[in-house]
Amino acid sequence: MNTHSYQTPQRGEPIPEQFFRLIADFTYDWESWLSADGELLWVNDAVQRFTGYTPQECLKMDDYPLPLVATEHHQKVAGFVGEGNASSTANNVEFRTQCRDGTQGWCAVSWQPMIDSDGRSLGFRASVRDVSDKRRMREQLRVHNEHLEQLVQERTAQIARLKEHRLKVEKLAALGELAAGVAHEINNPLAGIRNAFALFRRHLPSDVKHYEKLDLIDGEIDRISGITHQMYQLYRPSQQYATRFSVRKVIGEVIALTLPLSRKTDVEVVAKFDSLQASKSLADDEVRLRSGELKQVLLNLVRNAIQASGAKQKVTVSVRTDPDDITINVTDHGHGIAASVIDKIFDPFFSTKSVAIGQGMGLGLSVSRGIIEAMKGTIEASSDPDQGTSFVVRLPRQLE
Repeated sequence: MNTHSYQTPQRGEPIPEQFFRLIADFTYDWESWLSADGELLWVNDAVQRFTGYTPQECLKMDDYPLPLVATEHHQKVAGFVGEGNASSTANNVEFRTQCRDGTQGWCAVSWQPMIDSDGRSLGFRASVRDVSDKRRMREQLRVHNEHLEQLVQERTAQIARLKEHRLKVEKLAALGELAAGVAHEINNPLAGIRNAFALFRRHLPSDVKHYEKLDLIDGEIDRISGITHQMYQLYRPSQQYATRFSVRKVIGEVIALTLPLSRKTDVEVVAKFDSLQASKSLADDEVRLRSGELKQVLLNLVRNAIQASGAKQKVTVSVRTDPDDITINVTDHGHGIAASVIDKIFDPFFSTKSVAIGQGMGLGLSVSRGIIEAMKGTIEASSDPDQGTSFVVRLPRQLE
């Protein structure tokens, strides 16, 4: 079509009808005119940019526009052609195109009936625009929203955990202060009892009836003293300084201290140093922590593991170091801890030993957690009933 033969109309002047054909041909969107029977009468050049097919090729198709549509959307597009024939109107019905080169894209079609000045139906006009970018942005937005929702859920769960932890810390502080006061009040008369008993025993002949019971009394005094010491530690700030020492040596001392108990119960305690790395200032098995407090924690964990084990079973103390952290795992193969109570084992005065073993005040793990957290570390427990329990202590290699 020679556009040079047309005189461009001025604003407000009547527009010759041939210009409307030019407007349709040069429309950016893919425009089609279909008869009332669904036959393609005209399609603009934009169809080639959308699909790779020329208007001439489209006019030769018996089932236009289905060859330009992805197979899974044939039924959908055939439906809108039928609705257009029935003089219905719709807007932004999305479908996937099938291009000549095998690629696919996303488009949205709108259609409306065409009627002449006498009210006769001329079929319908379909206008298709590319919505691939819109679909892509919609998918990105969906993924982004899912990610945000996940972050919100994680943050909500984290806040709930922090709130629960804060309540536990407040409870621990209150109980610790109370326990420290009680321990202080008990220690004074207990010291008097111990001194008086030692004086009494020193002057008592060994052939006195029931003399052997004195050892039992002395042992019970020691047990009371140990309990009050643990109660006091729930509230007492640490008095120890960080020093440089060998973890291998400390664990060896812990195993030696628990040897009487392990022999009595016929439980073997072994140490494993599978993965040790040196740091800039420390050898592979060295740390800079509060040695006495770490030994106290490990002694408690190993004793608990031995008491939870059966005869001929093994308790393993595994150590791993990297340049920044140390991980110590104490594992037994005993009766385990029920899932319903494992979250409570670090609470003050909660003990599974009273049921399983017949001993324990429920202070050892509370004190141990307080010591570990004071050294910027964590302690966690996992257990399978009748399979065993594992306590994992993670600490920084160096504490200021």
